Amino acid sequence: MKVSNIIPYFKEELNSIADAREITAWAYLVIQYLLDLNRSDTIVYSNKVISIKNSDYIKRIIKELKENKPIQYILGEAEFYGLKFKVNKHTLIPRQETEELVEWILKEEFSSALDIGTGSGCIAITLAKNTNAKITAIDVSEDALQVAKENARINEVEINFLQQDILQTTSLPKTDVIVSNPPYVLKSEKEKMQQNILQYEPHLALFPPDKEPLLFYRKIGNLAVKSLNCGGKLYFEINEQYGIEILEMLSKIGFVDIALKKDINDKDRMIKAIWK
Repeated sequence: MKVSNIIPYFKEELNSIADAREITAWAYLVIQYLLDLNRSDTIVYSNKVISIKNSDYIKRIIKELKENKPIQYILGEAEFYGLKFKVNKHTLIPRQETEELVEWILKEEFSSALDIGTGSGCIAITLAKNTNAKITAIDVSEDALQVAKENARINEVEINFLQQDILQTTSLPKTDVIVSNPPYVLKSEKEKMQQNILQYEPHLALFPPDKEPLLFYRKIGNLAVKSLNCGGKLYFEINEQYGIEILEMLSKIGFVDIALKKDINDKDRMIKAIWK
């Protein structure tokens, strides 16, 4: 197999499970991962013959893609805000919506930040990489924290990682910014979800109790009023269905200048609130 054969091979094998655009994107990710060739390189080295080992690896990747396994879990890595992150079954795959949340935060000045439910560490590490702020990150999962610590090492940043169940927490360290992308997908929404998410991404990080969809937001909001410094800011990624309810909840707690922001898909996805 030559480099020029890889993309057609992906399309031929996978055309029944995804559209051509997504399949092509998968193929380029695999080429970059296995051969360290970017899109331009694939043209320059189109006639390069790949090894039998890599050819067999490509066949295994395609087999797993046919089983709905996300490409990021197959390769064990994902990109977020221009950085590389290791991911596995214990962490969610970083998403574009969360990049938009981080970009919003980075427009502010702050000297400390706390990331609640850090998962792969993508939010905390990106904030550390792009500021001089002191960053703390917590997660209930020790397995997720091991991944996050490895990602911090890879991206050469210092993060204070803590294993902590936010629902059992009574106080948080003083800080300028609190950010959280907590579980917000309702179990009743499962039937609308892609199978690769349901089968492979950690349900602990996806689903709050259906009877208490705002459980994490309420808990974090109440902790934040005792933790945020004067003028400190609270940021959430949210389920689009509950934007107004979360706004009202934060207002009752005492937050001001509460803003609801849409993502690139025009869905209510982010909230910022200020504590004065």
